[in-house]
Amino acid sequence: MRKMLNVLYVTNPDAYLAKDGENIVVKVHEGEVFRTPIHYLEGIVTFGYMGASPALMGMCVQKQVTVSFLTVHGRHQATLHGVPKGNVFLRRKQYRLADSNIDSAKLASMFITGKLANCRTVLRRFLRDYEKKSQTSEVEQVCKLLAQNVLQLAKELPLEEIRGIEGESARHYFSVLDQLILYQKDYFYMHGRNRRPPKDNVNTLLSFLYSLLLHETRSALETVGLDSYVGFLHRDRPGRAGLALDLMEELRPYMADRMALSLINRRQVNSKGFVVKESGGIIMKENARKTLIEAWQKRKREEITHPFLGKKIPVGLLPYAQALLLSRHLRGDLDSYPPFVWK
Repeated sequence: MRKMLNVLYVTNPDAYLAKDGENIVVKVHEGEVFRTPIHYLEGIVTFGYMGASPALMGMCVQKQVTVSFLTVHGRHQATLHGVPKGNVFLRRKQYRLADSNIDSAKLASMFITGKLANCRTVLRRFLRDYEKKSQTSEVEQVCKLLAQNVLQLAKELPLEEIRGIEGESARHYFSVLDQLILYQKDYFYMHGRNRRPPKDNVNTLLSFLYSLLLHETRSALETVGLDSYVGFLHRDRPGRAGLALDLMEELRPYMADRMALSLINRRQVNSKGFVVKESGGIIMKENARKTLIEAWQKRKREEITHPFLGKKIPVGLLPYAQALLLSRHLRGDLDSYPPFVWK
């Protein structure tokens, strides 16, 4: 299992990344605000406009430090990484399976099975903890629907039918997520998923957390030698990390949705951290982004017993554990891919 190092998150949109010897330097308006040796890092995620120097990017490529450039909204723009790792036979197997609709459907079904099971757990934990504080009948109905759809996915279904089940399940899941928000209801509410840009504070939180998770899954897949851009559920599209998006599906409820709800209900974020733009889209202020990143990093250090491996690992290693299991399946060491299912 790989050692979990650090990811540097640069949230100031006016920050510029530069190189000084073996150090990464963050500058704002020509003034240095942060410095760290590159060997402390496994990745950099920057939200903003200014970018990085060619010398800095060259050093990151050489040292295998992944750099992801995102907009202030959290939308992915580009990722820079070094020479792909792993042997060519693993990637050739990945490409062959991705070219087969039947094989792609089998893997897509496993990713979505994990996603729906984990969405259901998010809802069931709410029912267990807050049954007396909220109307729960709709939440119970969605739990039943998700359970039925998990059973449907156990059949051999074509890709389009799997996507239909995923889309229906997601609509119902997000339709009741608002009921899991118990505090600050004047400012934090959700009437379905929207993005690019998000139109409410909750969707803004989710989009930001999904962006962080995408960086983690992409890095994990490249680390074990897979091509993060060739997916099974998410088909090829220029610039889209299809396999990273595939792997994200099962991890979204546990690593992102649950955290967004906790931050709101514990009042760790509030309405002052959000700004409505002229277009109607909402972005987070730098202090709110810092709060999220601190909570994200803290959460990654917590430990969980992996349901398939049967051993305790940091939450931050979940993407790497799943990427490793996926690579073992593609190599033929595992009969099927075991998605992460949170109990």
